[in-house]
Amino acid sequence: MVGTGIFTTSGFIIQELGNPQALLICWLVGGVFALCGALCYGELGALFPRAGGEYVFLRESFGKCMGFLSGWISLIVGFSAPIAAAAIAFATYFYRTFSLTDGPEVTVAFLGVTLVSLSSKGLLAIAIIIIFSLIHYHSLLMGTRVQNVLTLFKIGLIVAFIVTGLCWGNGSTDHFSCNLDMRTLFQGKFAVSLIFVSFAYSGWNAAAYLGGEIKRPSTNIPLALFMGTFVVLCLYLLLNIVYIYALDAKQMSGVLEVGATSAVFLFGEHLSRYFSGAITIALLSVLSAMIMTGPRVYYAMAKDGVFFELFGKVSSLRRTPAYSIFLQAGIAILMVVTASFDKLLIYIGFTLSLCAMLTVAGMIVLRRTQPELERSYKTLGYPVTPLVFILGNLWIVCFSIKSRPIASLFGLGTIGLGLLVYLYFSRPRKDHER
Repeated sequence: MVGTGIFTTSGFIIQELGNPQALLICWLVGGVFALCGALCYGELGALFPRAGGEYVFLRESFGKCMGFLSGWISLIVGFSAPIAAAAIAFATYFYRTFSLTDGPEVTVAFLGVTLVSLSSKGLLAIAIIIIFSLIHYHSLLMGTRVQNVLTLFKIGLIVAFIVTGLCWGNGSTDHFSCNLDMRTLFQGKFAVSLIFVSFAYSGWNAAAYLGGEIKRPSTNIPLALFMGTFVVLCLYLLLNIVYIYALDAKQMSGVLEVGATSAVFLFGEHLSRYFSGAITIALLSVLSAMIMTGPRVYYAMAKDGVFFELFGKVSSLRRTPAYSIFLQAGIAILMVVTASFDKLLIYIGFTLSLCAMLTVAGMIVLRRTQPELERSYKTLGYPVTPLVFILGNLWIVCFSIKSRPIASLFGLGTIGLGLLVYLYFSRPRKDHER
């Protein structure tokens, strides 16, 4: 969970809301939505402890078509797009750390719309995607070791940044004193800001993707989902308190590398380079995690016959899902050269919110259609918990379409394309059955 979003999105959120108190409330509300989702996914994960996550859950509740669409969304939006976003953020922080200047940008436009944009930062982002894809292709052991080291480093960095920033940083509590107009919390800008927050919390459902590999899944999947999300919610609130302590609203507004900028104001230019460099390394953790996790979904889809058989195979030499890894890398690279960072976040947040909302609705459907299934864990606070999650995400989706129609249309277009791909795979099966 902890990765690109928390180090990059607060500047965009404060640009929308203009108030630090509203920023903190936004992160809290997004965390509550994620916690509600985690409690619901805990029931589904305990009910269907298999590899595949949402693909399996939606297949069981709404049928193979909906299952396929969730897997398709995972391929394009759930993993490939966040890999691209993480790589872009890594390149931006890398350039900031070493005071490098981005070279000339090469663009390809059609009818005044930029289709492809590539700079030296983009080339670095592409290179890091290729390097980590090769690491996870090499072997599961190497990939796991790299991931574990990066994750421990990342958590240690965040705790150190919070403690040193609040205890010894040169910030100001005056930054918290802006008056909050409560009407802001019920406007479209707040809902749009929640898209950025939902992107930062994405990954709260990751344990559900590994259901077939978790011991005592009926207990450990719900526990992992809830505790992981709760701990991250606390870390995110504390990190944003540090950001606000370091920067006022104007200084933070629209800044992508908000972690590095905060470090400059807290510790000075010299020490901030070390924190900026550390954040750069920490961003590799989320990149690595996505590259490692995503192929499990494509594997499950291929085994069900609703995706190319090739992606259900593993390399005979490396025993890793090489084809799925490289497919994922190719899509991520395409996104690096075709989308700006903030538009990529809106696209990801909108589409994943829609998919998660349908998954939780599927849990309610299963309660009604298959009450005989043994449920070792039931969602705490049912039916309020799933309703809060569904209504909250519906609010985000509706305002996304209204306020950011282009990015939302790309999300809906991704789903439409997925339907066409599903029809391609389902038609031969129907012909065969006849």
